[in-house]
Amino acid sequence: MSKVQLRRPFFVINPKSYLYGDKILELAKYADQLAAKYDFDVLFTAQHADLRLISENTSKLIVIAQHMDGIKAGKGMGHILPEGCIAAGAKGSFLNHAEHPMTMHELALAMHRLDELELLTIVCADSVEEAKAIAKLNPNVMVCEPTSLIGTGQVSDANYMKSTNEAVKSVSPTTQVLQAAGISTGQNVYDAIVIGADGTGGTSGIVAADDPFKTLDEMFEALDKARTDIKE
Repeated sequence: MSKVQLRRPFFVINPKSYLYGDKILELAKYADQLAAKYDFDVLFTAQHADLRLISENTSKLIVIAQHMDGIKAGKGMGHILPEGCIAAGAKGSFLNHAEHPMTMHELALAMHRLDELELLTIVCADSVEEAKAIAKLNPNVMVCEPTSLIGTGQVSDANYMKSTNEAVKSVSPTTQVLQAAGISTGQNVYDAIVIGADGTGGTSGIVAADDPFKTLDEMFEALDKARTDIKE
């Protein structure tokens, strides 16, 4: 398996633990249709128990685990084995999310294992300083979002987006930057990409919306417009 090469701009749908089973599959199938319609790279995360369900019932989504551990087959009761996620269809994993923080040692070990297995490393950082420190490990994608804004509906300001984009690229030019804090509207999506992010996406802004499908429609239309505008 070769590591996925993401095209800019890409989109991430991260249901966390809000959805599972039939409900997450319903959202994934709709996202799969939009990924095909617009020809975007769309990363879709799921609980580990649902990875195979999503991967076997979609064709365009890049299925991503919400966490993996830097272990090998054998001992590791209760930990998440990367090879097990691969077998279930995962192409990468989020790491060090504010809701599942890791020590630098744990993070480095997990990233090394994922790199060995050609899995995408999507690593979260809070501040500009943390983003620069983690960028030294050369993740494939850096998720820059202030912990204080997660789930609030408040979007990172332009200064934060620009400064974290620049901080990551100054240390690891090949790392793509995802700005996702508080994204809940098409305008939020457009602004994040035009400001300089390689990708964007959301969680509660999508799954907690009155009509998640309509919200995704709006976001994908905005992402399409941003893709056109940044090329001009």
